[in-house]
Amino acid sequence: MMSSRLRDFRRLGWFTLRRVLALFVTVLIGVYLTIIIANMGGKVDELRKIQIRATVSESVRADPAFMEMDSKERNELIQEQVQLQIEQRNLDEPFIWRSFDYLAQAIQLDLGRAEEMHSDSGSRAVYDIIVERLPATLLLFGTANLLVFFVSVYAALYLSRRYGSRLDRAVIGLAPSSAAPAWFYGIFLILLFAFVVPVLPAGGMVAIPPPADPWVYAGSVLEHLVLPVIAMFLSSIFISIYSWRTFFLIHSSEDYVEMARAKGLPSNLIQSRYILRPTLAPIITNFLLMLIGLWSGAIILEQVFNWPGLGTLLFQAIGHRDTPVIIGGVVIFAYLLAVTVFMLDFLYAILDPRVRIEGGEQ
Repeated sequence: MMSSRLRDFRRLGWFTLRRVLALFVTVLIGVYLTIIIANMGGKVDELRKIQIRATVSESVRADPAFMEMDSKERNELIQEQVQLQIEQRNLDEPFIWRSFDYLAQAIQLDLGRAEEMHSDSGSRAVYDIIVERLPATLLLFGTANLLVFFVSVYAALYLSRRYGSRLDRAVIGLAPSSAAPAWFYGIFLILLFAFVVPVLPAGGMVAIPPPADPWVYAGSVLEHLVLPVIAMFLSSIFISIYSWRTFFLIHSSEDYVEMARAKGLPSNLIQSRYILRPTLAPIITNFLLMLIGLWSGAIILEQVFNWPGLGTLLFQAIGHRDTPVIIGGVVIFAYLLAVTVFMLDFLYAILDPRVRIEGGEQ
């Protein structure tokens, strides 16, 4: 018994190591491509050198202490200060070597300092800027996706018992509406509930100025959360119900389910033990894959609602051409996607008894 458990733990350890290494390599490749693209193959660094020279020249010429110098001495001083700043930022090295330095720092979340942006507290550290925005994104997407998951499972179970009813046909008819992204619904929700019938705020995360009382502050956050959550809910709820209701219908016609009905087992017990449990693995898979897709839509959705999360941060960083913040945002999204895929592997192995880890493979 002990040797069998030890063997199982060893297999689980090898499987975990292989999956972590595979996901880590995927993150490395994605982040490195982002570094190359964000720097346009090194052209952005050339623009930085030009910007450094212009800034140094302007500061030296505007300083009264250097007014007495002749033009040659002043140019030499400018050149020395420009060269000093270039060396401090390692811009004198070939871009290919700097790109690997950027990659090593990014993977360790040593993201350096932003070039143009700063956090609300005034910090220029990219890590502080991202950490300040991350909770807002997790709050929005966590709330919306958990709501979609539980409502979809309950509604799909309900409809699987009422196949062909008016409500069932209505859900089937509304399923194509999920082709529209969340930000599309968000625009109409803002127009309707913030301007035509102004009952909810059009954007932001909290009232301005933020309330001092914690309970009032929490109420303001919930009020601002309503519209973006509804937008995400509408963009995925009908297709989720339709897909999962199909899973339940397929499994409800299995022989073991028919036998359970013949034995006279209660309907609720049949639904939970003989229909829901066998379909939970593909449902979780479907949900997490949907979650991966929603991470990529965070930029536009948060921008529409002016939600101060990672999506809005990345959009602003692109506008400011702030390369360190762009790379930092992509790194965080890459880690979020990797964690989601890693969770998917283990949840599938736990929920589906047919899945076994043999020799380190699933």
